[in-house]
This record gives sequence, C-alpha cells and structure tokens, in this order.
Amino acid sequence: MRHHSRAWLRLSAVPAPPPSVPLADWLAYQEGLHPSAIELGLTRVRAVAQRLGLFDSPPLTLTVGGTNGKGSSSTLAALVYRQAGYRVGLYTSPHLLRYNERIVIDGAEAADERIVEAFEAIEAARGDIGLTYFEFGTLAALWLFRRAQVDVQVLEVGLGGRLDAVNIVDADAAIVTNIGLDHLDWLGPDRETIGVEKAGIFRSGRPAIVAERDPPRSVFTKASEIGAHVLALGAGYDYRTDSESSWRWSGAGSQFDALPMPGLQGEAQLANAAGVIAALQALRDRLPVEAPDIRAALPALRLRGRFERIGDWIFDVAHNAESAEVLARNLASLRLPTRPRLLLGMLSDKPVETVLRILSKQVRQIDFVSLPPPRGLSADELRQRAEPLQLSAPSGECHASLDRAVRQCAPSSQGDITVVCGSFLTVAHAMQALQFDSTDDVRR
Repeated sequence: MRHHSRAWLRLSAVPAPPPSVPLADWLAYQEGLHPSAIELGLTRVRAVAQRLGLFDSPPLTLTVGGTNGKGSSSTLAALVYRQAGYRVGLYTSPHLLRYNERIVIDGAEAADERIVEAFEAIEAARGDIGLTYFEFGTLAALWLFRRAQVDVQVLEVGLGGRLDAVNIVDADAAIVTNIGLDHLDWLGPDRETIGVEKAGIFRSGRPAIVAERDPPRSVFTKASEIGAHVLALGAGYDYRTDSESSWRWSGAGSQFDALPMPGLQGEAQLANAAGVIAALQALRDRLPVEAPDIRAALPALRLRGRFERIGDWIFDVAHNAESAEVLARNLASLRLPTRPRLLLGMLSDKPVETVLRILSKQVRQIDFVSLPPPRGLSADELRQRAEPLQLSAPSGECHASLDRAVRQCAPSSQGDITVVCGSFLTVAHAMQALQFDSTDDVRR
C-alpha cells in the first residue's frame, strides 16, 4: 500500500474561508489543505467526529462497499426506506455534476448553505487535525443527518472499506456488492487482498451481506475474524428471474414474488437489488419495510451516468473491467440497427487495455478524448495504448477537448447512438458540453 508524507497533518497555513462564503470556496480550500486527495486511515477523522458528537446515539446505519454497484445499491436502499415512510439520509461519492449530490436528505440534495454550515462546524472542531477533501465531506454528511434527525443513514464507502472515512461509523448492517481489480495502488494487487479491505466494513454480531456469487474467500475469512453474521448470495438468500419483467427474492423465512425489474438495466442490478433486500430484511426488527415499498422503489431507481440514455447519447461512468463488462452486455441487449460510436476518456491508473478490449466488441469505432493531468490521459496516449491490441473496432479521432469531441461525435442519422464513458470526469464534462447537466430533458 502506498504511503505519503504526513507533514500536511499540521494545521494548514491556508486560511479558512470567512463565514458565509460560497460552497465552491470551501471546496477549493479543502483541496488546498493537503498534497494528496487520498489519505487512508481513521484516527484523524474519528477524532474530529468525536469532537462533533457524531457517535452519540447515531441513527440506524447501513454501509455499502464494493467495487461496482455501490451507488445503485445505496440509492435503492434509501428509496425503499423512503417509500416505507422513514426519514433517510443518503451519502454517496463521487458526485457527477454537483457536490450537493453527495448528501441527500429525504430525496433532496443538501443546499449549499447547509453544507457550508457543516464545513464551518468541522473547521471549528478540527483544531490542528488535518482532513482530506473526502473526510470533510463524510463528516459533513454525518453532521447534517444528525441535524435532520434522520431515522436511517445509508453510507456508500468511497474507497476500499477498512480504512475509508465512512468506516468510523459502526454499521448496523453492511453490504459488499462485488470485488474487482480497481485502485490497486491503494488496496492490493489481487481480489483476495482487496477482499480483506472491503470486508473491513463488517461488524461483530451484525448482518454482513455478500452480494456476489463467487467472492474471494478472504471476504468470508475476514467476516469470520470480525464475528459478523454473514448472509451470502446463493447461501443466506437468493433470487431468480421469472420473465423479462419479473423476478423473485427468497431468504430465511421470507420471500418476495413478482418483483418489478430495477430502473437501472442489467443482470448486475438484480444482484445489487437482491443484496439490498437481504440487508433490509436483516434490519426489519429495527425499521420494517413491506413488499409494496420494495415494489414501488425498484422501478424508480435512477442514477445519473449509469447507462443513462438521453436522446441518441448514452452516458456511463464505467472505468474498470467489471463495469465495462456490464456496459458491453447492456449495449448488446439494445439490438441497435448499427453499432454505436464510442467516445472514451480515461485516467492513467485505470485498466485502459482491458476496458478497450471489452467495449470494442460492441462498438463500430472508438474516438479518444483528453482528460486533464496529472491523472488524465491524453487522447494520443489512449490511442497509442489501443493500437497494439488488434481491437474489434478501429480507432477513430483524437480530441483535445470534450467540447470539440461531442460536436464531432454527435450521432448524424436516425437510430445512431454515441456512447460516452471511461470516467466520471468524461461523462460529467460531456453532459455539461451538451447542456444535459440539470435535467433529463434533451436540450440542443
């Protein structure tokens, strides 16, 4: 695991924003506090949380970790609880278009002024303890959820699990969606090593949902060491499809039949939804939900940038092997008259060659777009990495900017589709360039 200098942990010389400044200034301040966006470890953030009183009588907590499917699982759990009439706090990351997307209370994004209030409280409490951008955001969400007196908080893990800031909270139940090869520099070189990090969100005597049929053995080993009560897909619970529009879930002593399909497409979403139902059932003595709540929430599930189709564009934040496989299957299921064009922009620490091999089978041409340094790859670098692979689809043009890229890659005939993917940055900037950044309405 990578280690970084901790010199920045001393009180920053960067002055804190004065009262009532815009949220954007606070975010810029947090980014300037430290040289690294990531600093795994719980000691610092736990100490500040303690000063803020965040561990006193916390609401029921469901934590969701994994490689892919965390956002949709967290969002679905929050939807079901809201359908059941509970007051719900939902914390997810990263955001796609607005920072406010990270902190949602009863279905509404937290307003700028509320987030600024939380940041001011955190700044006053932290003293000489250094915090990262992500740690500020996690504490802000927990602080706002307490202020809102939510009945339940659903927390998505940012990176890994064991040392992620979200893990300062002792979850009443935790879900690990799946485990793939991502963030290798931080989490380890293989699934078994990464599994230990992901399973670190489990707690002794509490439900631990494993929402993958073939997870690394290390997940079960770690859960056993912790003393968690494991419910695994295919063992503690299961699901099966009955038709193209219906599926069923079964677990210990309960079953839900004739469930509608999730609003997000793909077999992976069924596994995610099944894991969510398992967690909600495990917590039913604390916060019961009924079958109608689940049935109402499933088709309402939406998540921006996850196989999101707006007119003749498809946006997907897929950036690793597992999410690329899901995207490829979803594209194949569309049965389009002609294969779509792909516009790809990726970060340097992602499995570029693997993603290219997977997606090239479902597209007719791959165009490349530059993302900003230091992590972003240039379009020329992407094409150079594609050329030796003998891909199913030929390389197209290289674009220096997303504004230019979306103009030149716009679908030109009826039934034609352009897919934008490879990173949250790629999708967000493309949506903004196309003015699809506020609603689902297509605006030219």
